[in-house]
Amino acid sequence: MTDRNESVLVSKGVAVMVDAGTLTRADLAEALHRRVGLSRADSARMVEQILEKMCGALAEGENVKISGFGTFVLRDKGERIGRNPKTGVEVPIAPRRVLTFRASQMMRDRIAGAS
Repeated sequence: MTDRNESVLVSKGVAVMVDAGTLTRADLAEALHRRVGLSRADSARMVEQILEKMCGALAEGENVKISGFGTFVLRDKGERIGRNPKTGVEVPIAPRRVLTFRASQMMRDRIAGAS
C-alpha cells in the first residue's frame, strides 16, 4: 500500500498499481504492456480497439459475452408512469434501452472469495 490510496492488482503474475476501487483504461494498457511486451502505445491502442468493438456491438443491439467474466445485456424498457417524489404528480417515462451487466458465476465466486 502507498500513501495515495492505491493497491496492487496481481493477475497471472503481473503486478499493477491501481487506485483502490477503480481500474482504468490506462491500467489495462499498462498490464498488457508488462504481460505481453507490447509498446505502451500499442497496448493502449489494443485496449481502445477492444472497447470500441464492444461498444460497436452494443450499439448495433448485440449482447457482449466474455467467458469467465460476464455478459453485457441490452434491454428495452417500455413506457411507464412514474411519480415525482416531491410533488406526487404522475409523469410518463419514455421507453428506453438500458445496458445491464451480469457477472459470470466464475467472477462471482472470485469476488466472494476475495472478501
